[in-house]
Amino acid sequence: MLRVGWVLAVLAGLGCGAGLAQDRVTQQDQSRPPTLTVQSNLVEVPALVTTKKGEVVFGLTAKDFVLTDDGAAQTLRVEADTDSQPLALAIVVETGGVGMSHAEDYQRLGAILGALVGGVEHRVAVIGFDSTPQLLVPFTSDTDEVAQVLAHLPQGDQKAAILDALAFAVEELRAEPAQYRRAILLLSETIDQGSKTSLTEALRQISDTNTAMYSFAYSSTRAAAVHELEKLNQGEPGPVHGCFGHEGANTEYKGHYSKQVLDCISQLAPPLRLATMAFVAARDGLRRNTAESVARLTGGEYVHFKNAKSLRAGLIALSNDVPNAYVLSFRPTPPTPGLHALHVEVKGRPDLVVRARTEYWMEGGSQR
Repeated sequence: MLRVGWVLAVLAGLGCGAGLAQDRVTQQDQSRPPTLTVQSNLVEVPALVTTKKGEVVFGLTAKDFVLTDDGAAQTLRVEADTDSQPLALAIVVETGGVGMSHAEDYQRLGAILGALVGGVEHRVAVIGFDSTPQLLVPFTSDTDEVAQVLAHLPQGDQKAAILDALAFAVEELRAEPAQYRRAILLLSETIDQGSKTSLTEALRQISDTNTAMYSFAYSSTRAAAVHELEKLNQGEPGPVHGCFGHEGANTEYKGHYSKQVLDCISQLAPPLRLATMAFVAARDGLRRNTAESVARLTGGEYVHFKNAKSLRAGLIALSNDVPNAYVLSFRPTPPTPGLHALHVEVKGRPDLVVRARTEYWMEGGSQR
């Protein structure tokens, strides 16, 4: 079994695969955050390959993988040594909603924090959130300070604005030195409650960044789940009499607007159909289980925990998976701005299971 100390040191090495990589960094004055200039678009995709029994598969090369971008096959390479760069880690922890009922789960994490970041140069921050996010610990190399704050979290209100907190964390990470890999460790309930950040914007920010997402979540209250499902079932109707409109729709869609949406999308021509279906699935997934969806979208990991024991067990299990993931890279052909749908498989091996990100967002222009 690999050491738990590899977890986030290596795990965040995959963070560079959670968005478009930058081939060239423009050096600027140290008094302000560096500007990243894309000279050519390089997309990196973390991919964990296992057997159906969960055993990690080693020794694969770029020729063994098939990756499609909006249905078009891409020329791949496998990146090496992604775990030796400095690490910037944002720990995003819920202090509102049912979050404080899990406060004791974080009481004895001091011994494990140093092992999590590993032996590389690192900076760790703590962001607490209820209805609003707040920076509890600015980025520091002192993991003891981080552990102390996690052990004495402030009491929040009854909200859990997960999407707002993640957007806040992404902005904090963007101010870190450009050579640092970036990762977010989310400790929260499953369902977002009260975010002002829209689902569309959240998907875009999560995919349009070089930040890896790793979610450890406990169940939301039943009342919160029912409320979110009611919002989902209401749907977001399109123009009257249009394919996505409620009025004039077939009777089979009554009470099942999400099915109507998918059927309408199926009429669109590829590759728009692939990207749009990926977006709709992710959007609805965020409503059902925000913590899980943001991890899956970025090729990260999702772990459900109930208490301190299962939280630690999850971190140890994660240490066996993340360091063994392949990081696939390609330059999209063509480099079309907007949402892209990804699919990864091992050529001729339907018996293997591949976990990889399913979409990314490409901005137009050269500045990121």
